[in-house]
Amino acid sequence: MRIVDDSAIRSHASLRFRSEYDYAVFEYWRSAKVLAYLQAAGVTRFDRVLDDGCGGGGMCVSFGEEARSVVGIEPGDRFRGVGTRLALEKGITSVRFAHADGTSLPFRDGTFDLVLSHSVIEHVARPLAYLKEARRVLKRGGFVLLNTAPYLSSPGSHLPKYRLPFPLPLHLIMGRKAAFAAASWVGKNRPHWFDADSQSSSFVTVPRHGGTKPDDLLYRATVRNLRGHIREARLRPVREDLAISRVITGNLPASIAKWIPGIPLVRDILVTNVQYLLVRDDDGGRDGGS
Repeated sequence: MRIVDDSAIRSHASLRFRSEYDYAVFEYWRSAKVLAYLQAAGVTRFDRVLDDGCGGGGMCVSFGEEARSVVGIEPGDRFRGVGTRLALEKGITSVRFAHADGTSLPFRDGTFDLVLSHSVIEHVARPLAYLKEARRVLKRGGFVLLNTAPYLSSPGSHLPKYRLPFPLPLHLIMGRKAAFAAASWVGKNRPHWFDADSQSSSFVTVPRHGGTKPDDLLYRATVRNLRGHIREARLRPVREDLAISRVITGNLPASIAKWIPGIPLVRDILVTNVQYLLVRDDDGGRDGGS
């Protein structure tokens, strides 16, 4: 899927929590942006790909249209049925899925020439071990595509939006724990308080089916600690892209907005997406696997 269709991505994003299949379809369409990023960075060829936390498997299916072999791993059962169904519908035979833990991958050293980690590391309790394993299974000359958001930013908080505007996001006013508890209560008892896009949020759908929404934000990523973990894992950035909130870029002069990534606390609130292209940082030919 190389066509970046923002309208289709928004449409599928609004439906993604209806079912695991809908989420996989959303992943499939969104993956066009990942492919475009790689192409812009000069990464146009990859034979063996690992989706290191594949969710519903939609990105695997998209990359299966481009690569000789794609493996999607997930510790749970999200891909069961939906990823394979989507691959079958698209006629993709180069994709397989496996239950695996990203901090202990069941693959040999140097197996893959591209490792994808898109909106995954924030759900990993041991991010350094996760990155070390990604490096271990990466071939020399291969790349890791790492995407996440600082946990203090609105996208990185993984909390739904409310209809009523607040002077600041609730997690910045009352802290993450209290803001998560408040969103869980609203999702169960007053879902109409959320805005239209949040009606399909798992904060609403999980209680509707009798479940309890778990807080799966396990790694509180900041730009600083993420950079540190990348360095400790002996991965080297080829590109680092920090996307600033459109509220800022649309209301402040570019000459001022450009300074935001250099201000530690401010950037963790106003940077809405962090994307890296990483390579193995080989020191004297020694293999630094986990």
